[in-house]
Amino acid sequence: MSSRPALARWVEQLQSQGRYTFTRGEAEAKTDRSFVAAQSALRRLKEQSRIVCPRRGFYVVVPPEYRTAGSPPASWFIDDLMRFLKQPYYVGLLSAAAIHGAAHEQPMVFQVMTSKPTREIRVGRVVLRFSMNRKVEQMPRVDVRTETGSMRVATPETTAFDLVRYPAGAGHLSNAATVLAELAERVDVDALAALAPLVRIPDVQRLGYLLETVGEHRLARPLAEWLHTRSPRVVPLRPGSLAEAAPDRRWRVIPNEKLEMEL
Repeated sequence: MSSRPALARWVEQLQSQGRYTFTRGEAEAKTDRSFVAAQSALRRLKEQSRIVCPRRGFYVVVPPEYRTAGSPPASWFIDDLMRFLKQPYYVGLLSAAAIHGAAHEQPMVFQVMTSKPTREIRVGRVVLRFSMNRKVEQMPRVDVRTETGSMRVATPETTAFDLVRYPAGAGHLSNAATVLAELAERVDVDALAALAPLVRIPDVQRLGYLLETVGEHRLARPLAEWLHTRSPRVVPLRPGSLAEAAPDRRWRVIPNEKLEMEL
């Protein structure tokens, strides 16, 4: 008879060791259960709200204090999940801004940047929403400690550019401007300027315009100097909508959306 623990007891042991994620293959190997037996045991634990399955074959332990919510916070498992999916990533947009102290509005979803299209994940009340950036591995990020380890988070400078590149993820441009005003004190002017060659020229134009609009001339100035050597074309502030106003001369941005910041 096998001396290996039953799956439920093994999950409890994981939690006692500070681990909150595991794979189906690991569960089968560590408990000496067949595929069918492991699947049955995992299904029972899910029905008891003791584990959740964000992606097939990947499980998250739900401690008692989070069973009403249906899942622990995404920060507890995002790093392990992305490693399981074999995708580079960083926590971005409003989620990153909040981590850096620009929490004008607590984001309703946990926003993650990765290298390929990835469908949204919902486990209990936790929603993970993914945006795609093929340069995700080149964009600066920092490791931030979490309750269960660490996760990769966009730097304030990366976050600033992402807020203008992905306006839908920022809520809207007025909200992006509001967040940028709060984030600005954490942004390093040299690091921001160094990112300009990695992003699209229209993103530099729009970010510079928004930074100047919220009074952050110190951060905007190096971007304007960089753009001066590139002869950028005129672009609308809000992509995809009619642009009938005269362009801003400094940034060559057409202000086709009225900004209403909450500063």
